[in-house]
Amino acid sequence: MAYTNIDDPSAYFQTALYTGNNSNNVITNDGNSDLQPDFIWAKSRTSTPYADNHFAVDSSRGVQQGQVINLFNAATNSVSGTDLKSFNTDGFTVGAVNQTGALNALDASHVAWQWKANGGSLTTVGESGANPGFTRQTNTDAGFSIIAYTGTGSNGTIAHGLPSTPEMIIFKRRDATQVWATWHQGIGDDYKLVLNSTDAKDSDGAFMNSTLPTSSNMTVGGASVNTNADGGTYICYAFSPVQGYSKFGTYTGNGNANGTFIYTGFKPAVVINKRTDSGGPWTIFDSARCPNNVNNAKLYPNTADAEVTTTGDPIDFLTNGYKLRGSGSDCNVSGGSYIFMAFAENPFVTSTGIPTTAR
Repeated sequence: MAYTNIDDPSAYFQTALYTGNNSNNVITNDGNSDLQPDFIWAKSRTSTPYADNHFAVDSSRGVQQGQVINLFNAATNSVSGTDLKSFNTDGFTVGAVNQTGALNALDASHVAWQWKANGGSLTTVGESGANPGFTRQTNTDAGFSIIAYTGTGSNGTIAHGLPSTPEMIIFKRRDATQVWATWHQGIGDDYKLVLNSTDAKDSDGAFMNSTLPTSSNMTVGGASVNTNADGGTYICYAFSPVQGYSKFGTYTGNGNANGTFIYTGFKPAVVINKRTDSGGPWTIFDSARCPNNVNNAKLYPNTADAEVTTTGDPIDFLTNGYKLRGSGSDCNVSGGSYIFMAFAENPFVTSTGIPTTAR
């Protein structure tokens, strides 16, 4: 069996860097493969003209709606400022800034992390008893589903469509100001994390009804406004691991500049970390913003802050994982418990046995 079935991760994930122009702005990806994104997570990196929010938009809802990640807001329509004009065959187009500068603020440097699902082609499943009806687009090769559903107010299940059990699931209510409720395989079945908060994992068995996802279904709790309020509308991003392309794991910090090594099985393109046993920010590092080691360009998904060049906890992107190079509490406090999600720039070994090279 081949080490991986994804020799070119850029077919499923890419990071784009561009300068905003507050006008029609066509962003073209530069990976080995063309990528028409289905989920875009974008952020203005600079504080000039102003730092702005992390913003999420997806092809299931289309260019008309998106949501701010670092706030509790309900969905925003295009009139009030998603700024996204189209998903293109190899990138996307953004327009003039309205409410948010996250996608195209004039003269600001921007980053957009992009994932491919199913080109906006949806499977529709009707409500069945306590189980919500939903639309879903899934990329089984890349282990990624986008699910939009309406809550029932009762404990129910949703078929996620993934090739294996999901290991990270992000829920957001679209019609109300609820948190970005997040589950990761490293925190167990009675806890959640909040993507727009620095809080440690908190005890909340209700949001997934104290039930771990299976290879077929994920559970949404009827007692939780974050995942299944009666009549509430939701968007969900679900990920399962794919060898050589994606990894969702845990590690323990050692508080040392010769820090913990985290094995992924690929050279990372992007890494997102979060401390779970105590308060601390989410952090994002990627190889596009910082192509040379050590990687010290950090953004925080829970704030609108501009990019920070960190000295406290930079990381090295290696051929088969990443290594922490500082003692800062964001990523490597001694004894701290952390979760991570990572996506590949290159697999450690291709399907034909070719190893990747170091940076």
